[in-house]
Amino acid sequence: MDDYFWLREKTNATVLSYLKAENAYTKALMKPTAALQKKLFAEMRSHIQETDTSVPYRKGDWLYYHRTEQGKQYAIHCRKRSADAPEEVILDLNQLAKGEKFLALGEGEVSDDGHLLAYTLDRTGFREYTLRVKDLRTGKLLPDRVERVSSVAWAADNATLFYTTEDDAKRSYRLWRKALGSTSALAYEEGDERFELSVERTRSGEFLLLVADSHTQNEIRFLTAAQPQGDWRTIEPRAKDLEYSVDHSAGFFYVLANDRGRNSRLVRAPVATPGRANWEELIPHRDEVLLTHLDCFASHYVVFELENALPHIRITEISSGKSHRVSFPEPIYDVNPEANEVFGAGKYRYAYESFVTPDSVYDYDFATGQATLLKREQVPGGYDAALYVEERLQATAPDGKLIPVSLVRRKDTPVNGTAPLLLGGYGAYGIWENASFNPARLSLLDRGAIVAVAHIRGGADLGKPWHDDGRMLRKRNTFTDFIAAADFLVAQRYTKRESLAIEGGSAGGLLIGATLNLRPDVCGAALLHVPFVDVINTMLDEELPLTVGEFEEWGNPKVKEEYDYLRTYSPYENLQRAQYPAILVTTSLNDSQVMYWEPAKYVARLRTLKTDEHPLLLDINLAGGHGGSSGRYDRLKERARDYGFLLWQWGKLE
Repeated sequence: MDDYFWLREKTNATVLSYLKAENAYTKALMKPTAALQKKLFAEMRSHIQETDTSVPYRKGDWLYYHRTEQGKQYAIHCRKRSADAPEEVILDLNQLAKGEKFLALGEGEVSDDGHLLAYTLDRTGFREYTLRVKDLRTGKLLPDRVERVSSVAWAADNATLFYTTEDDAKRSYRLWRKALGSTSALAYEEGDERFELSVERTRSGEFLLLVADSHTQNEIRFLTAAQPQGDWRTIEPRAKDLEYSVDHSAGFFYVLANDRGRNSRLVRAPVATPGRANWEELIPHRDEVLLTHLDCFASHYVVFELENALPHIRITEISSGKSHRVSFPEPIYDVNPEANEVFGAGKYRYAYESFVTPDSVYDYDFATGQATLLKREQVPGGYDAALYVEERLQATAPDGKLIPVSLVRRKDTPVNGTAPLLLGGYGAYGIWENASFNPARLSLLDRGAIVAVAHIRGGADLGKPWHDDGRMLRKRNTFTDFIAAADFLVAQRYTKRESLAIEGGSAGGLLIGATLNLRPDVCGAALLHVPFVDVINTMLDEELPLTVGEFEEWGNPKVKEEYDYLRTYSPYENLQRAQYPAILVTTSLNDSQVMYWEPAKYVARLRTLKTDEHPLLLDINLAGGHGGSSGRYDRLKERARDYGFLLWQWGKLE
């Protein structure tokens, strides 16, 4: 029985009235925080460089970049022939957003000759992207228009587009070839509902890649970009549990593959005979190092390695095979590839940040081994990184596994149990937690709070086996790891129980919901953002987005063993008569990844069961998507709401 199934009726006026009433209730109860929220928003805004420009990157004959202007919600995408040349605006999202409640840019691909821009926009928040093509010479839109597009790539003739489209369950399942001005032709259809398609172009420009991905295996086909009417060939046929990714350089496909171990190895094979039988090993599989990303250039290849929940960059010269890691100065940090569009480049561009170091863009010179800082995010308002300290700790799970915990605090924040602490986590899909910089976080740190992240199982922080040990019939490890991290932080006197808050979004919202059912006393407050809390009902509905593909992450409740296990932790079914902490649940009406009714049902049912007087609030964005609002200022207001709720519960309303 599901007493709140009726909340799925999105077009029912009664449902909309109910959701609006929830918002009114939340606003009324949070009225004591109204002034604080305004203050927090002003603080957060004061810490961002409102008028700013990204580091330009070279592609073809142009330098591309985006910039923001004070008071405007969205980025303006631009290009120049050279640093001193006049600016050409190619997409001003502020203009496109006029009259819209939501706007998100998906794809943005320029043809090889620089004349045409293929881009996709979502105006609903439901990830429904429409493809348009703009002639950058005239500024006019071509008549070509396609709905529900998920990925786009140009052929080398500057006139042919390949793109993928979704079915009614938002599964990207068809590849199309389109000569501009003519009708699209179906090039491939994926029949296995576990797989989704995407199309891309190698950095070398020589090949198009069609990737069919499931949660446990994939298959990649390739096509010569200069022959868009040609036949697609398979690199290696799909096989049980085989996952691989591909790039290209000088007659070889370079392949990250897990055929010899879950953490993958790097191999290469000739383009003419790219299958597994011809794979030549370049980097072997290692139990402690996960290979996560590959970029190939004319003279070097770059591999990202994840070890002990920290990312590393390994650079190898193709001709000599000489290899080394790039070193980084902090004990906790994050590093990611930036735009590297020039195949013959002599430098590699990456972005580096940490809990205390703002986002920083570097060029690494292949020849000299020197990294040059090009730009560091400015943090107005007198930010001083020396005032803060990062720490890496280890909690012990019930089965003895050591759980890394990363945290940041002000140096003058005492570790004596008096500080409030916000602990976050995710633990799903093999996604690892990053030590990223967030200027909004200063509003908590400067009020004496500590912020921590638990690197729990279900993520790949310690490699793919770490993911495997927190999914399917081992999913409960994710929750017990998180509880162990929370208990550890209290035991080590970083905080006390009533001053501990926990937070997670989407699959991380499932984490928080399951944690609260297992240990309602674990914390004093909880934030659940777009939480996946109605697991069994959602996984029983194969018409919903994501469901079939995610049988390999959560399990299929139509299989008895998997249903029985899901039933032990699905948050909605396991709500109980107990005292729960203060809870704020947020969602969006147009979320396509976790439907709004999951958190709405969860809150409705919990209200009938909880035995405490703590606030239980639902805040629903009536115009947002999975990430909330699309405008940068609107997102800051949402974070000010979250922090206002926490500070209210911590007794810090001043």
